[in-house]
Parts: sequence; C-alpha cells; structure tokens
Amino acid sequence: MIRTGIALLALWLSACAPVPHPPGPAVTEPRFTDDAFTAADGTKLPARAWKPEGGSPKAVLVALHGFNDYSNFFDDPGDFLKMRGVASFAYDQRGFGAAPNAGSWAGVRAYARDAADAVRALKHRFPGTPIFVQGTSMGGAVAMIAAGNGDLPRVDGIILAAPAVWGRATMPWYQRAALWLGAHSVPWMTLSGRGLGILPSDNIEMLIALGKDPLIIKQTRIGTIYGLVNLMDAALASASDLRTPALILYGERDQVIPKLPTRRMLAKVPDGTRVALYEGGYHMLLRDLPAMTVWKDIAAWIDDRARALPSGADKRDVKKLLGDDE
Repeated sequence: MIRTGIALLALWLSACAPVPHPPGPAVTEPRFTDDAFTAADGTKLPARAWKPEGGSPKAVLVALHGFNDYSNFFDDPGDFLKMRGVASFAYDQRGFGAAPNAGSWAGVRAYARDAADAVRALKHRFPGTPIFVQGTSMGGAVAMIAAGNGDLPRVDGIILAAPAVWGRATMPWYQRAALWLGAHSVPWMTLSGRGLGILPSDNIEMLIALGKDPLIIKQTRIGTIYGLVNLMDAALASASDLRTPALILYGERDQVIPKLPTRRMLAKVPDGTRVALYEGGYHMLLRDLPAMTVWKDIAAWIDDRARALPSGADKRDVKKLLGDDE
C-alpha cells in the first residue's frame, strides 16, 4: 500500500513537472532587422535597434535583457552608444516582452542558441565590423553559457552587467527543496516579488514606470523560476570556460544577485577578465540614477579593451568589497 502511494505520488509529481516551450528544429538562416529577430526555427522575436546616423557603425552590440524584462531595457544606453558610433540591437527573448508564449520558459539551450544565432545574423549584416555581446542579469547568464559551450561565434568582447549566477550551489538546502517541490507540484502557480523588501535600483521613477508597463511580467510561474535557476546553475558552471575578452560589472548594493555567487563566479573566470565594482550601484546598473557612468565605461571598453575605465571602477579591490571565498 505504501509503495503504491509512493508510486502514485511520483506519477503526480512528474505529471506536474515544469514543461519548457523549446524551439523547433532549424529551418532557416537567422535574420536580424531593425524590428525583428528571426531565429533558426523560424520564430519571429520583436526587436529594437539604435544605429548611428549616416555611415557604418564602428562596432555592433547585441544586448540581452534580464528576467521578466524585454528589449526596451536598452533604450537609454542604446541612444548613448549610437551617438558614439556603436549600433545596438536587442530582442525580446522567448517568453518575455511581446515574444510568443509570454510567461513561459524555453530552456537553457534555447536561450543560448538564440543569442548565438543573433550574433551570426548581425555578423552577416555587418561583415568585418567588431561585434560585442552585452547581457544584463539573466541576459548575462545566457551570454556566459553561449560563450562557454562554444555556441557563440567569435566576438570581440562580452559585457556582463550583474550576471545571474545565483545557482543552487550557493542556495541553502531549504530554498532548493522549496523550489523543487513547487516546480514539481504547482509549476503553474505564480509569484510576485512584493513583500520581499528587495530594491533593484535607486531609480524609483524608472521602477514605477516598469510597474505600469504591460510588457513587464509581474507574476512569474514557479516553473519559469525553476528554469531560471537551471540557467543560473549553468552560467556559474561555465564561468571558467569564458575565454572571450569580458568586462563584468557589479553594483555593491545589488540586492538581487548576492555577493556569494558573484565572488564564486569571479574566482572562476580566467585571468585578465576586467571586473568593475560600482560604489552605490544596484542590480539595474544600466538604469540606476548614475547609469551614465556605466554607459561611459562600456563605450570606453568597446573602444579600447586595454585602457582603464573612465570611472575607475575596475581599480577597486574585489576581495575587500565582496569578500574572499577561500
């Protein structure tokens, strides 16, 4: 009887397991226009572009947004960079913004493959132009995985802003257990961040605007959160495989991605990776009140990866500020 009950429980849990919405097989060459990115499986994802007026750009940047966000996140930095000769492109990743299956999760492999295909499409569109990938939070995790597993074509640099690396290895057992139970019993249930006391940015006006934006997801399915943690697991594991020149940006007041997983990641990345720590910076570095400081650093690094950043954020003591994990 007990065995029967356990078997039924296992069947019930497996029946409720989170089910991703992965892409289909490759049927076309990826294409990137100013308003759409067509992935290899033919899925059309909304996109935005910020291009210098007149002439060819000196560099091209692919921007990957964070969790529950969408391509609009790069509006201000995109405008800033285009005035400095850099063309930026961003798309709504699967399940986010105006992309198909809003609120669903496509799977770790799907997001990494899309990022790689976006780079391929823009390389074809701008042959011979230096190309960079910028990933914020979840987008940073996607960029790390794509670069680490060999999917990403050769690029001139990767810029990771507060990359999402809060994997299970840095979570207490009760958080891991609660996540597994929720994802395998009620994956359809939604949660919000209300009441957690987490402040993602000091730009309150911007946060209020996001709260009114219908394309920002406010209620997240537990199954989608489970998928995000899988992504963060993979990103943290891939840190040592990050062979592409990289600039990692982190705010000392980040309340979303804790210091422990961040310093674990920084301990694994190859020597020579540039790390910039922003005093007073929050998780949404590209939208914080002093965001222009970060934009200037990004523009300077694109121009010359060997030069010190204008802000001096890359000269700060990482171990002193984030702690030593040894």
